[in-house]
Amino acid sequence: MALSDQFLAPEPPTVRRPGPRARQANPRLSVVVPVFNEEDSLPVLHGEIVAALEPAGIDFEVLYVDDCSTDGSFAVMKRLWEADPRVRIVKFKRNCGQTAAMAAGFDRSRGELVATLDGDLQNDPADIPRMIAILEQGFDIVAGWRKRREDGLVLRRLPSRAANRLIAWIGGVNIHDTGCTLKIFRAAVVRSLSIYADQHRFLPVLSAGSGARVTETVVNHRARRYGRSKYGLSRATRVLLDLFSIKLLAQFSHRPLHYFGILALGFLALALAFAGMSLFAADPDPERGQQSLLQVTSGQFAINDWELIVVSIVMVVLMTVVYFAMLGLLGELAVKASGMHRRGILDRILNELH
Repeated sequence: MALSDQFLAPEPPTVRRPGPRARQANPRLSVVVPVFNEEDSLPVLHGEIVAALEPAGIDFEVLYVDDCSTDGSFAVMKRLWEADPRVRIVKFKRNCGQTAAMAAGFDRSRGELVATLDGDLQNDPADIPRMIAILEQGFDIVAGWRKRREDGLVLRRLPSRAANRLIAWIGGVNIHDTGCTLKIFRAAVVRSLSIYADQHRFLPVLSAGSGARVTETVVNHRARRYGRSKYGLSRATRVLLDLFSIKLLAQFSHRPLHYFGILALGFLALALAFAGMSLFAADPDPERGQQSLLQVTSGQFAINDWELIVVSIVMVVLMTVVYFAMLGLLGELAVKASGMHRRGILDRILNELH
């Protein structure tokens, strides 16, 4: 029995399954679509996917991953599944985010290429054949660049622009728009990655760190037609923390002693400096009284009691921050090493319609 089979509930008896002859065993392209409350968009999106890929002669399947939608999205997906043998569905027990939905789609994809796009109609499936042609020029990932975004300036475009520049600078991958869901991957690349939390936007960075060849191309971006956006400024903190963990893990996992050694040397230097100031701070002349830490009198530093307390508090706070940061980093390493996040994804799956 496969590991995933342990967590799959029996399929509802009311669902009619097309015959096995209609199902494709090994399509060339797997289209992974994370879905959360997109019941109005899904029929239009599926029609656009078919209209874009069929004329291009691309053998494909579509994996809709329902992230525990609260509207009628799953019912719409079931109707698409019954009508089109190229549709497959994965449904989560509870809402666990776009990254987990993508990871579930990657695990279950059967194509040699994998495309990802949002379910809100803002990505245009018509760009997929052109992106595949670019991929075949010798790349492993082709990322979409929403050069002309149809989103709000303050809540979406400006934060996204700042985040993209930061990711490109820290991650070392010159991609203008890491947040664009529309991407094409070689299946071997995404199946070798281990993503969780909100790390789906860092797929080009993670892949490039493993030697993948990454490029980008301008894609069409459209205004949202139905529903409302699920993203906001609150995501910025999670993005920054994920970027921090990815960058450190990429280097820490190879040379852990370097990080702990640098921190240890830094604190040793601070301790020695503080000890040195303490030795020279005592003023042998009680009539002059204590002087400020920043004052120099007769070549001697002086520090009063309040300044000593403040410096001590700052040192303790700094050490505490670094301590918890290192605990978090070690926790990230433990999660990745144990595969705990993968088991968590499997445990959230209710059923899977092939």
